[in-house]
Order: sequence, then structure tokens, then C-alpha cells
Amino acid sequence: MAEDRLKPCPDSPNCVSSLATKDEQRIAPMRYGGDRATARLRLLSALSQLDNAEILEDTPRYLRVAVTSAVLRFVDDVTFFFDDENELIQMRSASRSGYYDFGANRRRLEGIRALYEQQ
Repeated sequence: MAEDRLKPCPDSPNCVSSLATKDEQRIAPMRYGGDRATARLRLLSALSQLDNAEILEDTPRYLRVAVTSAVLRFVDDVTFFFDDENELIQMRSASRSGYYDFGANRRRLEGIRALYEQQ
């Protein structure tokens, strides 16, 4: 279950998740139709276009990625879980340090969504 793989967001405003309960932290999941394997390849292709992303864990239903900011070298954790029952990719992006992220995590996931949809 996605809730088992995606940690809840902390109270700080430096996290977004498709499973968040707070409106300001919620982001829509990505949809896929039918075939998880194809959706997974599309997502991996989108992630490969990011210069600063390193895949740390890669299983058929779960991806964990570390993304390092270009200037200050902050590391953010980005996770994806394939929810086959609903044909959704649940996702979360959170800063490892700091309190505010000035919208960086939301922009990152929306950028990944745009790359995924272009595939």
C-alpha cells in the first residue's frame, strides 16, 4: 500500500505529497493507464533528464531518488509508488534539511510530471 512506502509530510512547509492531508502540502498523483511497466519506464526516462537526480532504490512498484540542488547542494528525497489498483503514481518530495523550500519540491514534482506526460 502506498501509505506504507511514502512517509507522511512533516509539519514544516518543505514537503509535498499526493497522500498529504493538508491542502498546502497536497499535490495530485500522476495517472497511468493499464500497464505499470510502461508507466515505470516513462517515469525513469523523465528522471533521467534531471541532471542532479540519483536513483537510490528501484523496484517494480517503488522508486526513491535523491535530488541535489545546483547552487547550495541541498539534498531532497523524492519517492514514487505505483498504485496499481487506482492506476496512479503516488509521489512525495521533501527537503532533508531546512524549514522552507520556497516551493522547490512542488516545482520539482510538477516538472517531473511534465516530462512524464511528454513521453
